[in-house]
Amino acid sequence: MAAADTKITTYLEMTDPGQLQSKRVERNDLEIRQIEQPAPEFSWFLHQAVGAAHRWGGRETWGAREWKVHVGRPELETWVLYVRGAPAGYCELERHADGGVRINTFGLIARHIGQGLGSHFLTAMVERAWAMGASRVFLNTCSHDHDHALDNYTARGFKIIRTEEGPPNVPRECALFSRPNFG
Repeated sequence: MAAADTKITTYLEMTDPGQLQSKRVERNDLEIRQIEQPAPEFSWFLHQAVGAAHRWGGRETWGAREWKVHVGRPELETWVLYVRGAPAGYCELERHADGGVRINTFGLIARHIGQGLGSHFLTAMVERAWAMGASRVFLNTCSHDHDHALDNYTARGFKIIRTEEGPPNVPRECALFSRPNFG
């Protein structure tokens, strides 16, 4: 873990579908679905519900306009993991011009951590990225993320390509009750 005044960002990639080390859980109450119609309000909710605890940065000042533009881009796919019909996690996959697919966001809502769902969901999302025609699948995580995040990525077959040290993200409250005005 990084010192309190620094953040370690780790960049990872997978360059061949054969590198994926799948791990699934057998449960009848799981479903993974794509958000097929852009839903900025729902994406905002998911980003808050999953990311606030881990200080996900970069979108905390976005208003309705930025969210609408972000989720409306044709290169972006947003996927949701459901447990018994309720959102349990989410992932954004973004196609890049170089043929790579980036896992922009990936995580679980806190109460679903520790049940093997992260490995299951990550396996499904990496498979989807390859199905999108990826030349490589890549992502980054940081020392603010859940303690098991980096281990899950490497256990699924991602290789660390570099690390960077930088200033920490500012801790923030989950802003579920002060949402942008989506109209």
